[in-house]
Amino acid sequence: MKIKPLTKEQLIISIDRLTRFKQTEIKYLRVFKDIITNNLIEPKLKKTEIDLMDYSEVRDLAQEIINSSLDGKFEDSLINQRIYDYENSIFKLDENAQKLLKNKINYKSILKLIPDDATLNLKFLKALEKENPKEERLKEGFCFPIEKLILCEGITEETLLPEFAKLCDYDFNKNGVYIISAGGKNQVVKYFYNFAESLKIPIFVLLDRDATENFNEIKPKLREFDKIHILKSGEFEDTLTNSLIIKTLKYETLNISATSLDGLLECESKVAFLEEFFKHRGLHDFKKSEFAQAVKNNITNSDDISEEIKDIIKEIKGTKVPL
Repeated sequence: MKIKPLTKEQLIISIDRLTRFKQTEIKYLRVFKDIITNNLIEPKLKKTEIDLMDYSEVRDLAQEIINSSLDGKFEDSLINQRIYDYENSIFKLDENAQKLLKNKINYKSILKLIPDDATLNLKFLKALEKENPKEERLKEGFCFPIEKLILCEGITEETLLPEFAKLCDYDFNKNGVYIISAGGKNQVVKYFYNFAESLKIPIFVLLDRDATENFNEIKPKLREFDKIHILKSGEFEDTLTNSLIIKTLKYETLNISATSLDGLLECESKVAFLEEFFKHRGLHDFKKSEFAQAVKNNITNSDDISEEIKDIIKEIKGTKVPL
């Protein structure tokens, strides 16, 4: 067999993709097939040929290419076993996925390549050689191993909920809470259906007030340890305190008269107010992602957190798999 060794950067990228929060079979097959296609010189295999191979053959080929690109030999299976145990703890895996996980990738040598400022999942990988990875997560806050999932509609929730949670003494990254913004209420339903079939960990679903139909679609598939919260206040932006919004707008727009914010106190939709506010002051179009980041930068203490957001965080904290 003749191979083109993976570069240091390619090795890190490949292992990063293998350790992300994605379904095991999908991510392993994609990474392994890419490595075989791009780095196996002889015998040269087409993608159609790789698709016909048994998963154990795909695994062995990719593993050989990875290990041949590293200094040192495979000697210690501790990290491999812990990855195997972790993937099995969060996903329901079939025989094929198990084959992909039962590899002998030389993680010991790969750890030497990973920089200190690596992604959270790679920091978790480095912690797997420590005595207690969960204790390392609690100290370093790299989120993995993941223990619960939050599904929300948009980027505002994804950006701000972790910040509010910290002020409520519940750090998502230190407690293994992973949050995904699906990009709309209909997408939340699709994500939930997929995850409810494949995950073993709890799912907390956060929906806007107008998502009653989507709630009814999700409800029949809820497991006993899943939870849905329907916002009382319309969209997530409506749960933000007026004082936090005013503080953010004053900081972002500098010289602004207090009277120009009067409408915020009576408005039914804070998003509608913000869209008009930005429009009439000749500012750029209101964008939820940019505004969420601005709000994040202006959160200072627990007074910035509304009661509903505090309730949501309590519910997330209490969501767990029954013993």
